[in-house]
Amino acid sequence: MAETELERAEKRYAQAKARLQALKNREATRQRKLDTRRKVILGGALMDLAERDSNAAAMLDRLIRNLSREQDRKAFTEWETPSPVPTDEDAS
Repeated sequence: MAETELERAEKRYAQAKARLQALKNREATRQRKLDTRRKVILGGALMDLAERDSNAAAMLDRLIRNLSREQDRKAFTEWETPSPVPTDEDAS
């Protein structure tokens, strides 16, 4: 039996809808990966700054102590907050 024009249109519609959903899923995945990358970069930058700046070290310590999820706090149980390394400028 031959496909009617309506059936062909419904089939094209379903295919277009599936392509649109696939595009949305890819974009959402891309955004999540970008968000994760930003967090990793900022976290590394904060850790690096904490090694040079006592205010940043205190902020990092405070952030860790105030993590709300137990599983997140556990990730830091054996980790020590960086403390600023004294420089020649600090001796003056």
